[in-house]
Amino acid sequence: MALSDSITAVVAVLRRRPADILPWYLLGAAVPAVARVIPFLALTIGFLYLEVTGRLAAAQEAVTGLETDPPDPDADPEAFEEWLTEFEPVVEQLLTPGLILLVAVTIVATLLVGVVLYAAVTAGQLTACAARLRDERGLTAGLAGARRYWLRFLGLYVLEILLWLAVFLTVGIGVALVAALVAVATGSMLVAGLVALLAGLVLVAVLAAVRALFAFAPVSVVVDDATVVGSLSNTVSFIRARPVRAGFYYLVAVGTLLAFSVVSGVLTLVDVTAFPSLVTVVLVFPALDLLKTALYSGARGRLSPPAMPERSLRGQFSDGVRRGWTEMTVFVRGTLGTHALVVVLAVASFWVGWELSEPLVGPVETSISARLEGHIAPAAALEFFGNNWLVALTTAVSGVVLVLPAIASLLFNGLVMGLYARTEVAPMELLAFVIPHGIFEIPAIFIATALGVHLGLAGWRTMRGRATRAELADALERAFWVLIGVGILLAIAAVIEGFISPYYFRLFL
Repeated sequence: MALSDSITAVVAVLRRRPADILPWYLLGAAVPAVARVIPFLALTIGFLYLEVTGRLAAAQEAVTGLETDPPDPDADPEAFEEWLTEFEPVVEQLLTPGLILLVAVTIVATLLVGVVLYAAVTAGQLTACAARLRDERGLTAGLAGARRYWLRFLGLYVLEILLWLAVFLTVGIGVALVAALVAVATGSMLVAGLVALLAGLVLVAVLAAVRALFAFAPVSVVVDDATVVGSLSNTVSFIRARPVRAGFYYLVAVGTLLAFSVVSGVLTLVDVTAFPSLVTVVLVFPALDLLKTALYSGARGRLSPPAMPERSLRGQFSDGVRRGWTEMTVFVRGTLGTHALVVVLAVASFWVGWELSEPLVGPVETSISARLEGHIAPAAALEFFGNNWLVALTTAVSGVVLVLPAIASLLFNGLVMGLYARTEVAPMELLAFVIPHGIFEIPAIFIATALGVHLGLAGWRTMRGRATRAELADALERAFWVLIGVGILLAIAAVIEGFISPYYFRLFL
């Protein structure tokens, strides 16, 4: 099978039924949103502990008497050290053995949950890719694959990390010894430096070989139902038998990542960072995974992708936008009670953030005018859209894990908004800035959160055996189209926030 067939298969899968594969990549982006629930819970537990024991009030009282302006440590080091000692009562109240243990447990639990979730989601992604390349349903296959293969993917992750550490330690110790011997023998640090440079190139080559080996190993797990060791053996056999196919993927992957890094770097110069992340999630990662799965599946004779859509790309895009808007409006009308709950929680979290930030009023000041200095309208609109839609996507999809991540994201954003509003030096300016785009942006975030609650309930029913995987897949596919509608709202909000709000609100100056 020609390389062009694999490329055509990738395009066909992405165009034929994107909602049957892209939710898995949204889940990948949502893993941090799921894992951060643990620190949020730990923070809540710690706050309640300090409040109930009276330690929080004692710490606040100790902080009240502190000097806010520290002395210059260079001009008067003794005064600076004396100023630092004033914080000891605060530290004594906050750093208790119980809280230290809570922090340690939180860090370990967050890392563990994150790694396990990444293993499961990656297994789901590649299983969905393999299924779509056989013209089968990707979401249901991904759900089965995540459950079946997550432990093998976790084993591959651990093994690759161990190999990287072994390479670093071996080469690092070897370079240090050889460089020292060369320096002693020749008396020249230049020669020793050249040896270290050569060793560095060898290190890069070895690490690249390790990454190249593990690039196809997960695909082998899915396509061949191989074990961890078996997948590595199959990958070596594939590279030997199909060096052109493997080399083509490596070239495309490295070239794509380098090109995208350059574009991202250029956009960073105008403070656009979220939009490249959005494109990576919904296009770059799915395309690269589909390509390597297609190349490997083709070599195994298991490639039978769906036919290319007859509609033009422009027509397909227009139909997708219309469907997204329709699905969103239908979802809102059908879940008014969930949306009412979301609005109540948002208002409550805003109020809590407002109240908790009272001690910060005065010492801490935020300014919408200061944040808009150097504003570049097109770049800002692109960044606002990328950031807000990525937040909406991850908030909604993360809710499939027992609802909590979606609710936690809503509450966190509400707290932050309450803090910003309370510490704003010119509240009327902030209100004038928010209103024009907020009438689109805020409802969009509410819809995304309500969608997260809806998916969480669907996931819970599936986990309890009250719904099938196909029904959960239906919910995820529908959620994808609802999020397209949310994206339309956020695109409108981004244009207003980029081109209108920064200039309209200045009328209130």
